[in-house]
Amino acid sequence: MDKVTVKAIYLIITVCVLGFASLYIWSSPWSQNHGHNGDATPYAGLQSRPIKSLSEQDIEEIQKGHGWGLALPAELNGLPGPKHLLELKKPLKLSTTQIDQITDIYRAMKEDAIITGERFIAAEAALSSAFENQNLEKYQLNELLSEAATARADLRFVHLSRHIETTKLLTTDQIKQYAVLRGYTDNPCVNVPEGHDPEMWRKHNGCS
Repeated sequence: MDKVTVKAIYLIITVCVLGFASLYIWSSPWSQNHGHNGDATPYAGLQSRPIKSLSEQDIEEIQKGHGWGLALPAELNGLPGPKHLLELKKPLKLSTTQIDQITDIYRAMKEDAIITGERFIAAEAALSSAFENQNLEKYQLNELLSEAATARADLRFVHLSRHIETTKLLTTDQIKQYAVLRGYTDNPCVNVPEGHDPEMWRKHNGCS
């Protein structure tokens, strides 16, 4: 085999090796995470939202008068809300009077939440739209933020205030049972603490 042929073979092998190496590098996870596409942030894709701060799901929840997590300070501190109380009316053994009163509270809450929610959505839409204008002034921004903040606070009040109203209609045992049914606390009738007489414990906690 002459020298020219040997050099040609070496050249072909070198080109193949470099080609495979380049293919590996560009297809590897490292290149995907650190290349051009790897620079994408968690916000990528959200720029197409009509209202940048609210997803379609957020808007739908608010427009339906749902809680949207706004009542968590009450819910997670032992003050049940009307919607879940009505869902759990049988295991909670709510009386007819309680059900009627809580139903009235829920209807009023939902009506107010829908109206106030539309105000909040409109305020967020105005804020989002304002930033399309490169000449937005600080005083204008302050006004937009104030309106959005006020609308959100009013919406939270609609939901949180109803938790205060419904809690007043419940017995202590119903409130405790609600927490168990919602998974916030363990069932005292099942888990008897060590050192307590099981029979007395269950009697004290109203277990049947």
